[in-house]
Parts: sequence; structure tokens; C-alpha cells
Amino acid sequence: MRFGKAGRVVTAVAALGVSALALSACTGDIAANEDVDCTEYEEYGTFDGAEVTIGGTILDLEADRLVESWSDFAQCTGINIEYQGSSEFEAQIAVLAEGGNAPDIGIVPQPGLLARLAEGGWLIPASAEVEANVDEWWSEDWKQYGTYDGTFYAAPLMASIKGYVWYSPTQFEENGWEIPQTLDELTALTEEIAATGQKPWCVGLESGDATGWPATDWIEDWVLRLHGPEVYDQWVTHEIPFNDPRIVEAFDAVGAYIKNEDYVNGGIGDVSTLVTEAFQTAGLPILDGECSLHHQASFYETFWNAEGGDEVVVASDGDVFGFLTPPATAGDPLSVTGGGEFPVAFRDAEEVETVRAFLSSDTWANNRVSLGGVISANKGVDPENASSELLVQSIEILQDPETTFRFDGSDLMPGAVGADSFWRGVVAWVTGQSTQETVDAIESSWPAS
Repeated sequence: MRFGKAGRVVTAVAALGVSALALSACTGDIAANEDVDCTEYEEYGTFDGAEVTIGGTILDLEADRLVESWSDFAQCTGINIEYQGSSEFEAQIAVLAEGGNAPDIGIVPQPGLLARLAEGGWLIPASAEVEANVDEWWSEDWKQYGTYDGTFYAAPLMASIKGYVWYSPTQFEENGWEIPQTLDELTALTEEIAATGQKPWCVGLESGDATGWPATDWIEDWVLRLHGPEVYDQWVTHEIPFNDPRIVEAFDAVGAYIKNEDYVNGGIGDVSTLVTEAFQTAGLPILDGECSLHHQASFYETFWNAEGGDEVVVASDGDVFGFLTPPATAGDPLSVTGGGEFPVAFRDAEEVETVRAFLSSDTWANNRVSLGGVISANKGVDPENASSELLVQSIEILQDPETTFRFDGSDLMPGAVGADSFWRGVVAWVTGQSTQETVDAIESSWPAS
């Protein structure tokens, strides 16, 4: 999910009613900067008393950084931007839109949800300024993720690379473990670690209403690596059924890791704890040497220091680092899955499109990347602005024209599947349901049209 699945930083919060999501409060209050240089914001003009509300799934530290990323722009243009994050945003935004209570801008983490909102007739097409920025700074693939039925609705915002395997460089060095170069070598490493008596993997699938999405990331990575981008695309668009034998093979390959009592759940418990352990905290046992491997996206960097205490250094010679899930065969082209977000508009107003134009610019992308913890596929981003060696690498991967990139599959699928039956299905699968029963049930949920 992804930079976006159920929000990247979803904390346990009280359930919110629809009216409570009307987005009236600003998250991450940033003081005005008296020394701000407004020169680079002159092209956006000035507004007297204009206000733009933004909603999304981004919470906590990431929300603070998001607000900081546009604070100078807001000060220079006079647009008061109010952001409200909610873990219920994805579940409630269509209801809000239908009732006329949506924020001016919604940061949507799923192209499938964007399509649903566009189909409902609630979205405002992107302005010429936004589209010009996307044409300049983004690839055609990324533009298509913000397009529905031939109409361009939203530019990409942030991005993530899925399929990193986080580990402790010190633990690897002390044990003489090597970074695996193929899926077979990853299996061999897992077996080697398990032979020491330690559970090699730590996994958490809990994410509120979106519990299960981290397991879909595993499956998407294995589909892409085992069967290539063409089969991946056919699966996502339902040109082949969800219960195709090749998808079954990917499920079973992942199940060999995460359904195996000998391999999970290091530092946490048995297999049953996969669905109760929050995805935000699941990798932390690596810091205590209680597990060795954690499959999660580039955005997981934010969580290593979320608990406070001594700073965790993310580097190849630091406390934690990550390697990409390897290919099936040595020498295969670099293929990665990833996610992103799209600021859609629900109100047709100049100030709203001005904010969206800024968010689609290389200036905003560099601002946000420089604040740490995230990446962008914007071609104008300087990778050296990223906050760690791993995120620098991630941006370079996204900017490399030789990289085979595929958007998170469940985010592209219809919401009834990608944000419902697929998530629920993998939870049932992890807790004992057979692979065939699982994929058959998900296939039967696919909308007829």
C-alpha cells in the first residue's frame, strides 16, 4: 500500500464519525518565517484571505513535515492552508464528497480510489499549470496513474519503493551473512538464520481498517519477480483471473516465509501475531537482535526513530539498512514495485489549483525530500537532498530509465478488491485459509464491470 496503503503513518486513534472528518483544524502548526525569500514563489501570485483545506492519511511526524514543506509558499502567496489527517480518510472520503463535505484537496494514495471518486463525478480536472508540471517533471506512467477515462485529475506527490528487506549491517557482518542476489539465495539466508534458533523474519500486518496490506506488498513483489511485468499488468487489470496458477505460485512462495512457524515472528510471537502486530513497529525487533529481516517499503525509514531514544542510523554501515528483494534469476533487469499519492481537487477555485500547481513542482518536491523520510519520482529532485543513503538510492532507482517500475498492484485494482477483499483475504490466508480458497474468494469479488 505502499506509501499510501491505509496511510503511511497510521496510529491507533479513536474512530471518527463522518462529521469529524470535515477538516477544520490544521495539523503541524508552523510559525511564520520572517526571513523567507519569496522570489521563487512570485509566479504563483498573491491571494488576500484565501483558504485551502487539505485532507489525507498522513499523520504525526510526516504531517508536520508536510505542513512545513509548504509553509513558505503559504506565507508568500497569502493562502492559508489547513491540513487534517485521519486514519479514516480513505474509508470516508467518498461519503464526504457525496455529501458536499470533502476538503478542497484530498491526498489520495490509490489510483483505484481516484478512479472511484472521478467516476462519482466529484473531482475537478487538473489545471493546465498542473498538467504542464507533470509533463515536465514526471514520466508518462506516473501521469497515467492520475488519469481516469482520458481526463487528467491529479499530479503525483510523494513516492515509495516497495520490497526493501531491512536488516542490521552489524548483525550480518558478525555472522558472515551475505546480501542475497536471487530469491533462492534469500531462501537460503532465511534457512541459515533459522538454523541458529532465531526466527529470521519479523512481520506486522495490522493497520486498522486496512489490516493485511503489508502482505499484499509481498505478493506483488513475488508476482513481478517470478513472472515479469507483463503478467503483473495482466493480473492488475484482470486480463488474467486473480486465481491464475501464476498468482497461486506467488502466494505459495510468500507463504513459505510468512506462514512458517520456524521463520516468523521474531521478537514478537508466533504466526498468529502477524495480524495483531502494527506494521509501524514490526521491524523494530531488528534493533534488539531478535529478528534479522523485515520486508517493508522505503518509507519505513521514518519508523526507526519513531519511538524516541538513541538515534537509529540508516546506512550501509549504520544500525539498519535495506536491500531490495532480489530477482528470481541473477542478472534479471531491476524490477521494483512502489506507491505514491495524488492530490485531487473537490473545489474549483484559483487558490486550490495554485496550491496543486506548487505541489506538482520540483520546488515543492525538493522542499519535502530535504525535510527527510520520503522520496519522490519527480525528475527535478536532487537525490542528494534525501535524508539517508537508502533514500538517495531509492530516488536514483526511480529516476533510472532502465528500472522496471510497477505501481502497487492492490492500489491499481478496483477498490472492492484492492482495498477490501485482497486485504481481508491475506488475513484469512495467514491465519489458516488455503491459498486456493483465498485466491478463489478474491477472484469472485472482482466487479463484473
